Amino acid sequence: MLTSTNNGVPEKDGNPSIGAAEVIGRVVRHDQWARSEPTTKAGMASCIGSDMSIVGNIECKGPAQVFGRIEGEVRASDLQISDGAQVEGSVIAQNVTVCGRVKGTIRAVRVKLQSGGAVEGDIFHRSLSIDENSQFEGSSRRVENPTDPSSSVDAKGPQKKGTAPAPLPSINAELGDGPKH
Repeated sequence: MLTSTNNGVPEKDGNPSIGAAEVIGRVVRHDQWARSEPTTKAGMASCIGSDMSIVGNIECKGPAQVFGRIEGEVRASDLQISDGAQVEGSVIAQNVTVCGRVKGTIRAVRVKLQSGGAVEGDIFHRSLSIDENSQFEGSSRRVENPTDPSSSVDAKGPQKKGTAPAPLPSINAELGDGPKH
């Protein structure tokens, strides 16, 4: 194994006991995800372990699976938030499966909130499925391009700056003084 040094010249790792098999063994096979479908041809996913806690933004070019705790924005092509995992912050991916807990905004083409999963925040999606025994506290909005931040600026839809929404007519005005026969 090679490690980099301060001068930028790679040198041999002092611990030769870690072999390629161990490093490869740390990568989770995407087809082994609990309650998930394979979404990539390569079948491999990056993994945040259950003993890991990360504060900061994470960007993964391929699929990712979270077992630990993340505080910050998470981006991946496909994201599985496993049972026991926690994400506090924005989640942006093509496909998101939630078996753990998310506190923040989810933006994904397909969102699956599976049994035991919990989301506290807004979900912008093209497709949303919520299983029985899952929890969702927030608002859901179907948008054509959910991963584009401009499509989720306001859950009630875009409004012109400086203009207030038109007031709703009161129910008394609609009913008048009484029923009309």
